[in-house]
Amino acid sequence: MPGVPPTRFVYLGPEGTFSEQALKTVPAADQGILTPARSVPEALDALRSGEADAALVPLENSIGGQVGVTLDEFANGDPLVITREVVLPVQFVLAAREDRSLDSVRSVAAHPQAGAQCRKWLRDHAPQATVVDVLSNAAAAIGAAEGEFDAAVCAEISADRYKLHVLAKDIADNPGAMTRFALVSRPGPPPSPTGDDLTTLAVYISHDRVGALLAVLTELAVRGVNLTRIESRPTGERLGRYVFFLDCGGHVADAQMGEALQGLRRICADVRFLGSYPRAARGDAPPRPAPGLADDDFADAAAWLARLRAGELA
Repeated sequence: MPGVPPTRFVYLGPEGTFSEQALKTVPAADQGILTPARSVPEALDALRSGEADAALVPLENSIGGQVGVTLDEFANGDPLVITREVVLPVQFVLAAREDRSLDSVRSVAAHPQAGAQCRKWLRDHAPQATVVDVLSNAAAAIGAAEGEFDAAVCAEISADRYKLHVLAKDIADNPGAMTRFALVSRPGPPPSPTGDDLTTLAVYISHDRVGALLAVLTELAVRGVNLTRIESRPTGERLGRYVFFLDCGGHVADAQMGEALQGLRRICADVRFLGSYPRAARGDAPPRPAPGLADDDFADAAAWLARLRAGELA
C-alpha cells in the first residue's frame, strides 16, 4: 500500500556484504526482516513476485563503474522503481582465521572487483600471495574462516560476522572509493520532492533517426535539467542496439522535469521511468539552475501562456 514502509527486505548476499551494510543504513530496515539473495536477479525476482517489499542492489562503483546486471534487470521484466539511494564508502580489510604475519599469507580470496581495488596494496604488502577470485566479499571471508584460504579481502562487517582477525585495515588503493546502491520497490507514488532529488530513466532511442541521442540530450538541456550520469547497455536485439540509462537532477513533480519527460516520450522509441528519489549526500551541492530555468520560472511561463489563451493579454 502507498505510504506503508517496507518490512521485508531482500539484498544481494550472502550475509556480511557491503550490500547488507548499506541496507542497515535505511531506517525502516532496523525493524524489518532482512533476507540475502544469491544474485541481483534473484533479489529483484523476489520483489516482483511479492516475496519482499523492497530490494537493495548495487548500481555503480566509483572505481569499477556500472553494475551491468542491475541495469539489465531494470531494462527488462516487470517495471521497478528506485525509492532511495545509498552511497557507501568502500573500505576493505585483509582478514584471516588467526593472527599471522603478512609474510606468511600465500593465498588471498577476493571478489574480482575487490581484488582489483586492492591490487597495488597486495602487491606491495603480500607479494608472495596468490589472489583467488570468489563470488562475493562474504564468500571470501567464509573461505578464510574455513581455512580454504590464508586470508580474505572483505568488508569489516564480514570479518566480524565470521570471527576473523583483521590483519590490515583500509587496504584499498583508492581510499575515496564509493559504491552506490538502490533501494527498489514495485511501482507506486514516488517520495515527495526534497529540492535535491534524482530521477532515473531508461531511454530507448529511435535508431532510424540521425542524431537521436543528441535529441534526447537536447530535451534535457533546453529545460535546464542537469544530466549527472549516462550509461549504455546492449538491448540484446542485435549488435549496435542500446538502451541508455540517465540520472537527472530533479523530481518528476518538478515542472522542468515534467516537460523534459513529455519531450522524451514524444521523440524516443520508449522511455522507462525508474524513479524519483532523494539524492544521497556526496559532499557537494547540486548545481543551481540557469536564469529562467528554475521551477518558479516554468510555473510563471505556464501561467502567462494560460492568460494568453484565455484572451487576457494582447
